[in-house]
Amino acid sequence: MTSSFTAFEGERRLASGPLDEVALAIKHAGPQAVAPIVIFDDLTGRSLDLDLRGSDADVLARLARNSEPGKTSEAAAPTSEPRGRGRPKLGVVAREVTLLPRHWEWLNAQPGGASVALRKLVEQARRASGDADRARAAREAAYHFMSAMAGNLPGFEEATRALFADDRRRMAGHIATWPADIRDHVVKLAYSDRAD
Repeated sequence: MTSSFTAFEGERRLASGPLDEVALAIKHAGPQAVAPIVIFDDLTGRSLDLDLRGSDADVLARLARNSEPGKTSEAAAPTSEPRGRGRPKLGVVAREVTLLPRHWEWLNAQPGGASVALRKLVEQARRASGDADRARAAREAAYHFMSAMAGNLPGFEEATRALFADDRRRMAGHIATWPADIRDHVVKLAYSDRAD
């Protein structure tokens, strides 16, 4: 899935697409902007800050450096503990899992041992709940965006309740008077990959 970002200048959608394109659109609009510009990650609905100093090439170089493979986020940063088991070249990382003794007994009795059994269980759960997980993530992204851009608009609380109740019609009624670009983006984040 390609990452998508959307920038808003006040209540108006300024740009949407890959981060480098949106960053340059913001940079070029900055001097003429009549309202604050905010950029959102469409996957999470959260806003982010970009360093837009320097030339277009400088901005693009910084974005490329920050998205290089192998860069770790704060949450995924390695600990100072010595490296244990795992197959880093294959992307396998050793982590600690806490289970009850009966769980360990069952896992160790499985063909391939605990690690193989856990990987199979995780993959099975991902397949079984994939649609529900995507729908939940979409609702959360829409909520984060709504909170930032529409928290003071009429009907926000009722729209939020309808969003989490997965009642699209009721939500549409509560956001009908919102600025069109904000309203359309909420609907896109919450429902674009799902059938009505």
